[in-house]
Amino acid sequence: MKTGIRMSVNNKEEKPSGVIPDNRVDLFVEFIKEASTNLPGDVVKVLKAQQLKEAEGSKARGALGIILENITMACSNATPICQDTGTVIFHIHYPSKESTLKLKKELTEAVVKATQKGYLRPNSMDSITGENPGDNTGIGLPSFFFYETDHSELEIQIMLKGGGCENVGAQYALPHTALGAGRDINGVKKVILDAVVQAQGKGCAPGVLGVGIGGDRVSGALLAKEQIFRKLDDKNPDPLLAEMENEMLEKGNKLGIGPMGFGGLTTLIGVKIAKMHRIPASFFVSISYMCWATRRKTLKIQDGKYELY
Repeated sequence: MKTGIRMSVNNKEEKPSGVIPDNRVDLFVEFIKEASTNLPGDVVKVLKAQQLKEAEGSKARGALGIILENITMACSNATPICQDTGTVIFHIHYPSKESTLKLKKELTEAVVKATQKGYLRPNSMDSITGENPGDNTGIGLPSFFFYETDHSELEIQIMLKGGGCENVGAQYALPHTALGAGRDINGVKKVILDAVVQAQGKGCAPGVLGVGIGGDRVSGALLAKEQIFRKLDDKNPDPLLAEMENEMLEKGNKLGIGPMGFGGLTTLIGVKIAKMHRIPASFFVSISYMCWATRRKTLKIQDGKYELY
């Protein structure tokens, strides 16, 4: 297995690849390490571009400069980008020949080893006793979502979701009388912007919004968080949603909240929106907020080889 191959912060993205080791856990540890220490190139690219838009000598430009310096140091030293390595979330798209029980066991073992190596902070706590097992495991942790496919490849996505940004996520039920938001597109737009206003930089802005329109309280929230796996430079295949993403990004950045709440032109670096059907009685808009440290990676395994990006 190749180790230490990184996607550099100059945005010339490499895709580490190689032969699967005898023990897949070793590869999964490397996968977690990459997610924790090496920010995706598309995120770095947007942060650099936004820094240049901020006024020379402004707090916003200075904050983005510190963020970019932090990213470079973390990548160079293979240390976590943020002290809060967050909730470890896996979305696994697997062929029928794969055992989900085996995958869960291997990935959990990798999480334990990654914690021991210092790539993850021991974040798991018993909600009643406060006891911390010290290895990021527990009831519901790590978080797993399995999806069987008719493809031959195994695709594993990881997201490290920090507590600060998770805390400012929101879910609205339309109509929302206080905001004058009805059960229509304009109502959806109003609550999306309200979520940004309510966050006020507390989620470590600039952030990425994942938005789920419709569903129930659970499925809508999951749909919203799934959008954070999308690259910032992709285009929504739904023209109406693509237009809404651009509009919300533009209007969000006109709110003046700015990096870490210091003001400026960069409150958001991305808005990603998806929809699902709902029942007539309910109209939920779920918003998952992700901080600038948008830590996500994908690992693809097929025919004894892997690709990590």
